[in-house]
Amino acid sequence: MIFSIIQKSQLEGVHRLDAEYYQPEYFIDFSKGKWKSIGEILELCQYGISQSMNDQKRGYPIFKMDDIDYGFLFDDEVRFADITDSVFTEFKLQKNDVLFNRVNSEEFVGRTGIYKLTDLRSVFASYLIRIRVKENGDILPDYLNIFLNSAYGLKQIRRFARRAVNQANVNAEELKQIKIAILPKLEQEKIAELSNKSWQEFQGSKIFYSQAENLLLEELGLKDFKEDNSLFSIVNLSDVKSSHRIDAEYFQEKYGKMIEVVKIKREVESLDNLFDFNRGIFISTDYYTEEKTQTPYIRIKELSEKGGINKDEIIYINKKYIGDEKNKLKENDLVLAIIGDTIGKTNKIDKELSGGYCSNNTGRLRIKKEWGNKILPECNELIFQSILIQSQIEKKKAQTGQPKINDSEIRSILIPILSKLTQQKIANLIQKSHEARKKAKELLKQAKLKVEEMIEK
Repeated sequence: MIFSIIQKSQLEGVHRLDAEYYQPEYFIDFSKGKWKSIGEILELCQYGISQSMNDQKRGYPIFKMDDIDYGFLFDDEVRFADITDSVFTEFKLQKNDVLFNRVNSEEFVGRTGIYKLTDLRSVFASYLIRIRVKENGDILPDYLNIFLNSAYGLKQIRRFARRAVNQANVNAEELKQIKIAILPKLEQEKIAELSNKSWQEFQGSKIFYSQAENLLLEELGLKDFKEDNSLFSIVNLSDVKSSHRIDAEYFQEKYGKMIEVVKIKREVESLDNLFDFNRGIFISTDYYTEEKTQTPYIRIKELSEKGGINKDEIIYINKKYIGDEKNKLKENDLVLAIIGDTIGKTNKIDKELSGGYCSNNTGRLRIKKEWGNKILPECNELIFQSILIQSQIEKKKAQTGQPKINDSEIRSILIPILSKLTQQKIANLIQKSHEARKKAKELLKQAKLKVEEMIEK
């Protein structure tokens, strides 16, 4: 049994009687060093806007919880909100604003990131709280962000979280009550330097990846491809019968024209000729463990569009689970999302994740032996994330309440065959992108460790 003995005086003014709030694991000795509540160091603390979002780029970019990653706000998958100019002015994000996710599942509540984008006029969604430190105050914004991402910030966030079924919440007033250690400005500046270097490396990673994308599109003849958005198309009855589809979306002109453009420049092969495809497997939560030394289990939520598999979110399977060897992932396999809103996201398995499994909402792709010398695995993730493959998935997916794509449709996807020289150029750019991203994460880790070490001293 885990218990705490609490003085009555500790209950007064807190307005909390739930046992979780007083767990020993959340204890921090605030008598050592200098601490202030976050509310004391803020110039602004503001909830975001509740507004419907669109992907047609109508209005202003609006950041949400999913856009916070590794302590920063990224615009890779940002959506848009069609709002008035006066609303935009009130909620416009400024460089070095810190955004805090106030409500979500317990593992995501409190996710915090700093806004570093300078060329984007954007706002933020209602599930986020924007905090801005006082100018020339005790705390630098980068240090505030790193602190909230450190062990000392997370302990307090977990303590204040109000838990309900599959959800937790930390409101603005509770956020203001979190205490932050007042470190010397010189030390805060060193932490800010690490944070800014990390951001620069993340941006460098995006640039290298973008160069690889542009090279691929040039090779496919799709660099300046413009979609045909005709409201009708003329289709032969034989095509309808062979495809077993009658929905208008499936027969849009743009899909066929894109393939025709690519075929002029490159040979294409069906996915079934190049890859062995198998669906992933369902593994019960009874086997889940937090021990990162155990077997990784890749689900849809860990897949990303450009950054590779998010290893920080991976679930692990304990030793009690006895799986079939044929279902295990190998290095250079691809994991493809085949159900849900993120259908089509594809990531490559590296050496660290080899031996794991992928979930039943994903599929595993493995290069066939006869193509092993003709296809560089480092390029496959980019090819599958390209407009050519994603448009085919968009076409072939079933237009149901939850989008999905069946096995035969996956196997019929057409894959371009690039020259070995082009593949090598793309692979080199992707490698540089991954190296920059890895360095960015290391710098961020250094910043958090520095904060924790300073507080411990």
